[in-house]
Amino acid sequence: MKFLVTCKRVTDFEAKIKLKADKSGIETNGVNMIMNPFDEIGVEEALRQREKHQGEVVVCSIGTADAMTQIRSALAMGADRGVLVKHDTALDSFGVARVLAKVIEKEKPDVVIMGKQAIDDDSNQASQILAEMLGWPQATFANTVTIEGGAVTVVREADGGLETVKCQLPVVITTDLRLNEPRYASLPGIMKAKKKPVDEMDAKSMGVELAPRVVVKSYEEPAQKKAGQKVPDVATLVEKLKSEAKVI
Repeated sequence: MKFLVTCKRVTDFEAKIKLKADKSGIETNGVNMIMNPFDEIGVEEALRQREKHQGEVVVCSIGTADAMTQIRSALAMGADRGVLVKHDTALDSFGVARVLAKVIEKEKPDVVIMGKQAIDDDSNQASQILAEMLGWPQATFANTVTIEGGAVTVVREADGGLETVKCQLPVVITTDLRLNEPRYASLPGIMKAKKKPVDEMDAKSMGVELAPRVVVKSYEEPAQKKAGQKVPDVATLVEKLKSEAKVI
């Protein structure tokens, strides 16, 4: 079986984020960049499924040459090959899906695994758009994944609990937080990753529409929260809620 897993480069969730002076985006100079945590879960799941079913794990990232760091991280975990689609401007979810569809057309995987969302934009859209473009079934927010007899059974996390869906291969799956615990790359794995092949492609040469339909005009920092107040008794609290906060 062949598994294709996305591997997006994002800012570290523990980093202190600042806006650029013109409020056009996040200042990334000097900020640690990591693999999107949900994509890392996807890489781990693909590796576990390969251990059961044999085959190949290919990781794909779209972005500048810097994204090679995240690809190498996935290769150090145990992935077999990498694909870097070079593109130096912003893509919306539709653009990401179009590019991935071209990669999938070339790679012909049985299973595409993506993080349910990227922690930088939190869109949670690219995988669903991709599945629609491909005409493939999809199973989102996966809690467990079982592949057997040309079909995949996914227990997915829903608002009311868990839902079980069964899809025929090929399929698009997105990972949820509780699917697994990603492994740490071993020293031998890190050394081997340096020699594993990474194919480079240019998004502009793929013949797909890259201009975003969704354009972010500017970013704003959240309003500063006011300090809370301590009150001596319930009567005073009720009075302040009525006269100052005007919520009752």
